[in-house]
Amino acid sequence: MEIAALVSGGVDSSVVVHLLKEQGYDPTLFYIRIGMEDEEGYIDCPAEEDIEITSYIARKYGCRFEEVSLHQEYWDNVVSYTIESVRRGLTPNPDMMCNKLIKFGAFNQRWGKDFDMIATGHYATIDHVEGTPFLATAKDAVKDQTDFLAQLNFAQISRLMFPIGHLMKSEVRDIARQAQLPSAERKDSQGICFLGKINYNDFLRRYLGEREGKIVELETGRVLGTHRGYWFHTIGQRKGLYLSGGPWFVVKKDIEENTLYVSQGYDPVTQYGTVIDLAGFQYLSKDIWGEFDTIDVKFKIRHTPEFHQGHLSHIGGDRYRIVSDDPIQGIAAGQYGVVYDNDAHLVVASGMIV
Repeated sequence: MEIAALVSGGVDSSVVVHLLKEQGYDPTLFYIRIGMEDEEGYIDCPAEEDIEITSYIARKYGCRFEEVSLHQEYWDNVVSYTIESVRRGLTPNPDMMCNKLIKFGAFNQRWGKDFDMIATGHYATIDHVEGTPFLATAKDAVKDQTDFLAQLNFAQISRLMFPIGHLMKSEVRDIARQAQLPSAERKDSQGICFLGKINYNDFLRRYLGEREGKIVELETGRVLGTHRGYWFHTIGQRKGLYLSGGPWFVVKKDIEENTLYVSQGYDPVTQYGTVIDLAGFQYLSKDIWGEFDTIDVKFKIRHTPEFHQGHLSHIGGDRYRIVSDDPIQGIAAGQYGVVYDNDAHLVVASGMIV
């Protein structure tokens, strides 16, 4: 079987190569350049160190290694999507789009199509139900990345391997130490995949600029201060408001007026909601439920280890509604609701919060 392994220089993808070789496979390693290190002023990206480590791994295990660029495709799809979403007052999910459109989209069209399977260091698993492959949760609930993979389709899922999905992160590090891999103690990358070490607000400032607006207390209409542009703030945000007498949380944005509405206290009721409407709702592998009025589901609306319990119903076309059993903080339009089966194991569907 011909396997393409997507490697990044981190400990997870390094251990993927080790495990594949242990299982008797001979993967071809691919490092995808997608970052912003080619852009003027963005020179603090770790690509060179990543490639150095990946080259070492390839030599150590006798694997073919290709460095490929999807820089333009990335800018045309993921970066432009991020900027446009923020401009519209939405909270984007660039990592989800990167997986859907780049790692398992453009890469597959250019190179992955020549291989039987694509292996990555994501914390997820593939589970077969009556012969159908489903995206399923990882053993390590804290590291689980199924919510970032929940826009993939059946064709993509059916060719994926996640060799570390059955391991805890600590076990992955142990394997890397025993194999004396140079990435064994390397820190996990944080933040948005294309930014590297670049500050997110600096990125937004470069493309959207600054514009002063009011910060208003939702309940009283009292003006509390000013901000530099609604695009620097997300629903549920607490840090970066620089208001006294807090804590204050962003609970609403007026895009036309460039106004932020905030509520005070550690648990303001206005931060919470129970109704989550999803548009563009799609099943990943197949519909496991058939027709229903309402159905019990587990779901997530952001990257956390915890699942929420709720009821899913169809409200017309490609729109579905989740009613959560408990109030949820910071429901943000533009993020994705990811729907799991009631065992919180299979990823069944996803849609964008509207």
